[in-house]
Amino acid sequence: MTTYIRAGEITKMPVVTLAGDDIAQVKDIVFDAVQGNIRCFTLAGRGLLAGPLHLALPWGNVHSLGPDAVMVRDANALEEDAAAARRRGKGSGGGDVLGTALTTQSGTRLGTITDAVLATGRTPAVAGYEIDTAERHRILVPVGGPVTVSAERVLVPDATAQHSSGDLEGFGAAAEGLRRHLQEHPQED
Repeated sequence: MTTYIRAGEITKMPVVTLAGDDIAQVKDIVFDAVQGNIRCFTLAGRGLLAGPLHLALPWGNVHSLGPDAVMVRDANALEEDAAAARRRGKGSGGGDVLGTALTTQSGTRLGTITDAVLATGRTPAVAGYEIDTAERHRILVPVGGPVTVSAERVLVPDATAQHSSGDLEGFGAAAEGLRRHLQEHPQED
């Protein structure tokens, strides 16, 4: 069963070793813009006055991502340089998609991206986006596989416009509906 979580819910999540040591907290998520996978987490220290650690946690070093913490085997999972973790990923680097327009391939603007929705599991990936529509509604829109990302917009198949959810509980059905539609109509993706 796939579980979905907003990327914004992961920021400030503690990074905990299997021995129970609280070693950092997630500061930001770095995505592979082409594939939609998590490359790494940048980290901050724990506590009110703690700042950035200038360390990164590559996704390959994560033991599990739970609802309350990111688990690692031990502190050796952290890398000394966040830039090194970014270089480790294949493909082009990801930019920040927050505030970017989500647009269909035929040019319909669906809204402005306010958060990413992640499918958790062994290889978490961006499963969709939370957008603010022109009518000022916040909805969750699934994506069907890799999408085109530029500085101005994220392009998705036209069928995406017919599949959305108002909450995470209904998001799985919307994602499944889009996946089925794209399988039945491959010329549209």
